[in-house]
Amino acid sequence: MVKAYAGFHTFTGGTNVRAWLFRIMTNTWITSYRTAQRRVDEVLAADFTDMRPNAAGHPSAELTALEGMGDDEVRDALQALPEGQRLVVYYADVEGFRYKEIAEILDMPLGTVMSRLHRGRKNLRALLMDFAAARGYAV
Repeated sequence: MVKAYAGFHTFTGGTNVRAWLFRIMTNTWITSYRTAQRRVDEVLAADFTDMRPNAAGHPSAELTALEGMGDDEVRDALQALPEGQRLVVYYADVEGFRYKEIAEILDMPLGTVMSRLHRGRKNLRALLMDFAAARGYAV
């Protein structure tokens, strides 16, 4: 009603007031719906079980896969990456997903996946430089 009162000067006399009010209500609902669709979903931190055992007492799939990797140094270097880079590197290099699949899984643009993967691999390479030299790999 406040919107109708504020916009009463736009009402054309002799037309259907009821239809005019319903149009205001419809437009208000559409605007609020579109705003809600753009809003980021809020998730409680307690719902995440990244590195903790889940409700059934089993570790997360990511933690299980990381523990299955050979060297502690590689696992520690991967854990040292920022979360966004770590997830993209994990899905691309450990799980073998394609860029488009990773973008769908993480609900982010394809370009973001590509740039995070590039930066993540670069940071991982820097973190593992001394380890590679100690193992005799060409640096």
